[in-house]
Amino acid sequence: MPFIKHNFKKCIAFLWTIGYNVARNVPLHEKGNKLAHTYARAGVNIDEGDRLVEHIKRAVRSTFTASVIGGIGSFGAFFDARFTRYHSPVLVSSVDGVGTKLMIAQRMNIHSTVGQDLVNHCVNDILVCGATPLYFMDYFACGKLDLHVAREVIDGFVKACKENHCSLVGGETAEMPGFYEPKEYDLAGTIVGVVEKASIIDGRRIRAGDVMIGLPSTGLHTNGYSLARAVLLPRFSLDQHIEELGTSLGQTLLAIHRSYLKPILPLLKQFRIHGLAHITGGGIEGNTKRILPRGLRLKIDWNSWTRPPIFSLIQSVGHVSEEDMRRTFNLGIGLVLIVGKRDADGVLRSLKRRKESPIVFGEIVKMS
Repeated sequence: MPFIKHNFKKCIAFLWTIGYNVARNVPLHEKGNKLAHTYARAGVNIDEGDRLVEHIKRAVRSTFTASVIGGIGSFGAFFDARFTRYHSPVLVSSVDGVGTKLMIAQRMNIHSTVGQDLVNHCVNDILVCGATPLYFMDYFACGKLDLHVAREVIDGFVKACKENHCSLVGGETAEMPGFYEPKEYDLAGTIVGVVEKASIIDGRRIRAGDVMIGLPSTGLHTNGYSLARAVLLPRFSLDQHIEELGTSLGQTLLAIHRSYLKPILPLLKQFRIHGLAHITGGGIEGNTKRILPRGLRLKIDWNSWTRPPIFSLIQSVGHVSEEDMRRTFNLGIGLVLIVGKRDADGVLRSLKRRKESPIVFGEIVKMS
């Protein structure tokens, strides 16, 4: 890649360890004073941060497209904004986290999936606007930097970015002793994508009579974990095999929040999609209503699909009302497409050719 020169190592190290570099330039003790405070004694391990940078440089570089530009000692990442394939490009951005699903990962000591969860969640959020992802940036905060844990998380970012053709251009690793417990960490991510202005999907084309098509989720995705934990963990252990789930509870709860980019992007070029909704917190109704024009409502057949067993388990064990289930969880539908009746059959055929299992579960009707 012609833009990556001898300064690459310095650039990436700076992008990922701004906090460490600042600390390194501010001496907090005098040499030989054993009682003096140091950053290490305060709980921040600069050397561990350096080792993390050495690990991630090659992996992160593998996600770069030709639009990623290196620099010397920058405080930010550079991305070439010439979008030659677009007449009127519009940038679309989103920021999100993984919620208390992180607590499941930390208790199971499995950290390779939550990074993928975060990238895929963010990709889906801009995809439903019609946007293709360009680059992703992460924020990793912890009580004590554990090289093995951080590597697993960042490797998850890398894997998902490559699968979504998205560059991982930078991030921040913050070691915050006293704020987080030593084995705790938190994640947040920001994604930026691009869409042709005339191709923005915002629901304005939705009309009464349009058909609602759902694509299956892979489980809870990244929402509803506070309720799921409150219901399930007092009764079951995470490593306990549960017959109706066909695996352990922990493995079910850590199922990766899938990306819908690959099946949806081709549809955007082939059909006139009236609306798309990513089903996160708020459930199917709460998220899909966000894109409805005034005077229209959703008519959902809640019996038109079979819910994954994890939702039935939560509802039965916790005696959770149907209303709360619908408002909290995706219930097995992770993304909703709204299309005209004339296009519905074609969209269904196209999705099935891509090995998807689309569900027609309702329609758009006028307010009564």
